[in-house]
Amino acid sequence: MAHVELSLSGAFVPQARTPVEAEFLSSVERWTSTVMAAAEPCLIINTEGAIAALSPACSELLGLGKPVEAIGQHLTAAISLIDFTANAGALEDPEADKIPPLLAVRSGRLARGLMRVVPEPGAAPLTVDAISTPLLDGERVLGALTFFSAVRY
Repeated sequence: MAHVELSLSGAFVPQARTPVEAEFLSSVERWTSTVMAAAEPCLIINTEGAIAALSPACSELLGLGKPVEAIGQHLTAAISLIDFTANAGALEDPEADKIPPLLAVRSGRLARGLMRVVPEPGAAPLTVDAISTPLLDGERVLGALTFFSAVRY
């Protein structure tokens, strides 16, 4: 017959730990440094729609100048949004509020859609595919992270 012997050397008591600094940062703060160094065109907006961070590639794609200068500007004021008509008129506020970054903040859900922008005065219009995800703190929306891709045709 098999014999099993058990020996206990002491009770296991979990040790208190010091929280890691990252645990005190919001999801927006954690993503900011990543977005600022990203090679892909991406940006973060806060709940008011102001640009919190953007990559150099995003700044170039959307014609925002130096990334540091775009931070703090409202997204719809910083970029020149136009409609998809042949006249390419300026996109008015009710429609501009439906672009993916703002929709993700407002709805708290993923949003995807096409946006048409004029990167700089006199330049040809550019269509970009935008995919946005809300940045959450529990159930509360803190902002949105958006990735852009130029649609070439």
